[in-house]
Amino acid sequence: MSKEENLKRFFGSDGKTVILPIDHGTVIPIEGLLRKPEELIGEVDEHVDGYVVNYGVAAACSSALSKSGICLRTDGYKPTYPGNPDDGSYLMYSAEDADALGAHAMMNMLYLHHRKESDNFRECATIISEGREYGIPVILEALPFNIGRPDEYTVENIGFAVRLAAELGADVVKTAFPTNGSVDEFKAIVEAAIVPVVVLGGAAMGDDPALLKMVKDSMDSGASGIAIGRNVWQHSSPKKMAAAMEAIVHGGDGVDTALKLLQ
Repeated sequence: MSKEENLKRFFGSDGKTVILPIDHGTVIPIEGLLRKPEELIGEVDEHVDGYVVNYGVAAACSSALSKSGICLRTDGYKPTYPGNPDDGSYLMYSAEDADALGAHAMMNMLYLHHRKESDNFRECATIISEGREYGIPVILEALPFNIGRPDEYTVENIGFAVRLAAELGADVVKTAFPTNGSVDEFKAIVEAAIVPVVVLGGAAMGDDPALLKMVKDSMDSGASGIAIGRNVWQHSSPKKMAAAMEAIVHGGDGVDTALKLLQ
């Protein structure tokens, strides 16, 4: 398939998407992923357009994922531990691997300002080049410095990260809604991005109205969708939360309407 055909597995006729990342199993032990992945997929699938998965899940759950967009995580990344160096993102898989698994996209971290920025940039360029050869689009997850750095996710830093990812050749950019940013400020970032932007959720908030407001603000800013994982599968009702997000992203509903779906 072409890049355009592959992207259609994630973006429907409205050009919007609800992506569920379940790729955290290589990063850190997280409550909520200790269930069989096919059970989670089966629970939320009617409300989700695609999934971000690691190689093992893509291979083991091909049947459960058969109707959805499959995005292969091509890199590894770890939070910093005391006494251990921060190696940032490191490329592990190729477009050939993604093609063999039947993936419709690839995702790789892009950490601007990281101490291993030059290695990361080259690896992103490599996977983008391979994606062009195989017709597999690349989603760059663009964040300043590293994951879990909300103080660094300023309007200025996020704006630069998004445009940088697009100019490197990303087909889609995944990023954070700027900390303390406004809808108008993020809208300016999205409009300058030249490619679709989807917004991540980060750590589980434990605050449904705040989470859904962030989703609504993202869509009002012109984002093409969301890629939110922990706030769905760590929720007391993943299916209801996925439905609430779908209502905002694809239905254009407001926060109050979406909250009713959680009752």
